[in-house]
Amino acid sequence: MVPMPSHRPIISISLITAACLIGDSMLYIVLPVHWQEMGLSSLWQVGIILSMNRLVRLPLNPIVSTLYRYLNARAGILIAVCLAVITTAAYGYVTSFAMFIALRCLWGLAWTFLRLGAYFTILDYAGDNNRGKCMGQYNGLYRLGSLAGMLFGGILADICGIRNTALVFALITLLCLPFVFKYIPSSSKGMVAEQSRQEIHFSIFHHPDVFTILLVGMVMAMIYQGIFTSTISYLIQLQRPDPLLLAGAAIGAASLGGVVQAVRWAWEPWLAPWFGGLSDSRLGRLPVLCGSTFVAAMGFACISLRLPDWLWFAILMVLQITATSLTTIADTLAADAAIGSAKVKIMTTYSLLIDLGAALGPMIAYFSNQYIQAHAAYWGASLLLFVVTFHYFRRWRQESC
Repeated sequence: MVPMPSHRPIISISLITAACLIGDSMLYIVLPVHWQEMGLSSLWQVGIILSMNRLVRLPLNPIVSTLYRYLNARAGILIAVCLAVITTAAYGYVTSFAMFIALRCLWGLAWTFLRLGAYFTILDYAGDNNRGKCMGQYNGLYRLGSLAGMLFGGILADICGIRNTALVFALITLLCLPFVFKYIPSSSKGMVAEQSRQEIHFSIFHHPDVFTILLVGMVMAMIYQGIFTSTISYLIQLQRPDPLLLAGAAIGAASLGGVVQAVRWAWEPWLAPWFGGLSDSRLGRLPVLCGSTFVAAMGFACISLRLPDWLWFAILMVLQITATSLTTIADTLAADAAIGSAKVKIMTTYSLLIDLGAALGPMIAYFSNQYIQAHAAYWGASLLLFVVTFHYFRRWRQESC
């Protein structure tokens, strides 16, 4: 696609996604604390509810991709916003486990429309010289919704109640509807109708370089969205079994984990586009990828060591920086491959593999940490990152010669 002069649709879809994400992020804070008030009978149900939206996205990715053959960008995003409003508002009224499961499946459908719509929009509007920066803008801006939902969700739920909080967040999401009509492009044909017809005979398995890039994206999702995000509090508790005293207040592992995660979401709107722009520069994608994976591999190897608290937390923040870098670079490499081969099939498969990695990560982390060794998952992550570093460093050297 020829790059268009304005990035307004990319920024718009990123901010609309952020508004839709507020309710989902609020649930991650409110449900583990108020699960009995919200009609649940057991704590294990919380884990199922919070993971259901990821699991349901595995079959939904190809379905939504097919629907985008007939729906334009505006129609797909409108469906997503409406579903997000309904699910967010309903979180304040549900009274059973089964109802929560149904709502999380609806949210999984909304997120699939949002993410695939964003990927296809970026491929349409970004060129070779700015695709990394555009992907970084998307990743950074939509995470503002996670930041707002987690920071304000718990506070508002304690002050105003769960129902009122859910309604306020649903109203915020509803207010972005006019922006969908104003800034998201519409057309008389499906968003990927023409492209899909050109890809009938394309198979990812016949393109090993493309398939490897998609697997790298899955590995990054498994490590960062799955293993690391789900075990930050566990990691901190291993390092500091006793609460941290700050200004006379005791701060536990869960609170520290939330702060560490919030810091990443706060810097991503600036840092993710910077990493994306760096990969767009003459330096190129592979040096940024190799440098980031090497630093991350060292970080995961060192995180299991008994180190002074200040040094240990510094390594933790470095790992958060590599999360921003590697998520952006992996997305950009997949987009590069899609432009050169098959936009719809590649980005749909990439989206599916990311969800698979994110769903497998927590299960692998807690199983290996419990039955092998307390830090086994992080040693495994370090090994995988070293393998990625070696593979792409060798490829980079071959291209340089």
